Amino acid sequence: MPDTEGFVRAAHVLGAGGLVSFPTETVYGLGADARQDAAVARIFEAKQRPTFNPLIVHVADIDAAKRYVIWTDLADRLATAFWPGPLTLVLPFRQDAGLSPLVTADLPTLAIRVPAHPVAQRLLAEFDGPVAAPSANPSGKISPTQAQHVIDGLTGRIEAVVDGGACGVGVESTILGLGNAPTLLRPGGLPQEALEIALGGPLATRSEADPLTAPGQMLSHYAPGATVRLNATETSDNERLLGFGNVQGATLNLSPAADLVEAAANLFHHLHALDAQSDAPIAVSPVPDIGLGRAINDRLRRAAAPRDR
Repeated sequence: MPDTEGFVRAAHVLGAGGLVSFPTETVYGLGADARQDAAVARIFEAKQRPTFNPLIVHVADIDAAKRYVIWTDLADRLATAFWPGPLTLVLPFRQDAGLSPLVTADLPTLAIRVPAHPVAQRLLAEFDGPVAAPSANPSGKISPTQAQHVIDGLTGRIEAVVDGGACGVGVESTILGLGNAPTLLRPGGLPQEALEIALGGPLATRSEADPLTAPGQMLSHYAPGATVRLNATETSDNERLLGFGNVQGATLNLSPAADLVEAAANLFHHLHALDAQSDAPIAVSPVPDIGLGRAINDRLRRAAAPRDR
């Protein structure tokens, strides 16, 4: 855990327009002052991320969020129930909020959340401002859940990494659009079922053919260097198996006990480990498409998709 001096230094780097990677409960983010155009532009440059792909802004609490988006009773109900935590809300942004237009990719909405990780909380409190922070990895590649993953992918492109250990959730936040009807824009670390219980009804869902309205919606994303094949019940001689449950011969297993929470926490770490071993194809055991399994399968489908770039 960083000390007080470390948090002060990291906040100073952000204020000076630098890039700081820090842990959230989901994955490590790559943070910049969301009010500084040049700082936000450096996120896109460091990640080689398309500028049409919007960013999530991280803030310390609900009161801070209200400074940047048009708040609603529904947003208040969900934020009270699930913040701090792995839920991002997409709401109309305040035109007078002073955020860089690069953050929203010129959309009329802003993706915003309050992370639960104590390191993220402490850094946001020290900085006392909005931090734009996508995952701290080269665009389209495997998301980082440990500080070393960030260092391996972005050394020389950013100023600092705040090491807070491994991320507990292991997949990015769930993104919920609060337009005409609550719409699941990206499955993530908060299961869809929990949101539907809180809302008292089913969520609308986004079609893959819809325009990009939130981060994490590109068809090819979260990808290792090796090709990925899903729902594998057997493997060929040259494939490595990323298992789930009681399977034999797995090179690595997301959860031998078929625990979706454990599998989500291990997903990106295991993909990083397989990527470091070789470029032999990866076969992945079937994962139930319920609860956190929806987020796991979403990331795996994007990892297996034809590469956008």
